[in-house]
Amino acid sequence: MNNSLLTSSAHDREFAFTTKDFEQVRQMIYEHAGISLNPSKQDMVYSRLARRLRATGINNFKSYLALLESNDEAEWQAFVNALTTNLTSFFREPHHFPLLAEHVLKQKGKHPISLWCSASSTGEEPYSMAMTVVDAFGSFTPPVTIVATDLDTNVLAKAEAGVYPLERVEKLSGDLVKRFFLRGAGAQSGFVRVRPELRAMITFRQVNLLSDDWHIRGPLDAIFCRNVMIYFDKATQLKILEKFAPLLQPDGLLFAGHSESFHNAGHVFSLRGKTVYELAKSKAHAPHRAPK
Repeated sequence: MNNSLLTSSAHDREFAFTTKDFEQVRQMIYEHAGISLNPSKQDMVYSRLARRLRATGINNFKSYLALLESNDEAEWQAFVNALTTNLTSFFREPHHFPLLAEHVLKQKGKHPISLWCSASSTGEEPYSMAMTVVDAFGSFTPPVTIVATDLDTNVLAKAEAGVYPLERVEKLSGDLVKRFFLRGAGAQSGFVRVRPELRAMITFRQVNLLSDDWHIRGPLDAIFCRNVMIYFDKATQLKILEKFAPLLQPDGLLFAGHSESFHNAGHVFSLRGKTVYELAKSKAHAPHRAPK
């Protein structure tokens, strides 16, 4: 019965999509972006990539995958954008932000404070970081810079614009919205824009965490890498964590997602609190160096 349902579902599809096609997609996205797609994601992959076939005018997956294999740069980016998931919200996992405020205040007067949001999505996370440090220092020009990166160029463009529908901020306090957002009028009614002072604190750039050089220069006081490691296998996670370590100040912090744990990287990071990590003692005392 299940087999007949699967066959019927496949026949209902606009484009033929075989298990071989799916396995090729899994291999390509893993090699390019480190994303490990679960075998159960075949329907999701079909749905998202079918949009790319329509957009390109290609009528079968074999030809579409051949286009990718020809190293069409623009389509590779569209392919990656289609398969990445970008769930986020302002002050998601709220217990992290008081810890961030406490940590940056400890660095006051020691050195310029640098933070990295390594999976910024549509920008809610780096702007939450910016609001946190503004409140911590009581100034819209705190001694803090934030680099916000993502693999997906579409979400980066939205993040850089800093414009959101009102429902994206409805769970924030009225005071927070009043202080940090500008309400749109006319054609922009129903939207808010982050204040330009917040935008000025953040540099947005595309970074593939699988790249040999991220072009991120330390030392950093904190790295937010939340809810992205779940898409990587353990070997890829470890490789990334080992590259994070030399970028951090000796007392720097790594903030992870609520469902992520790095027990396999105990020689690199040790758990400090709920999903917050610090450098393992051997790494904290090692001289800072930029990764190759």
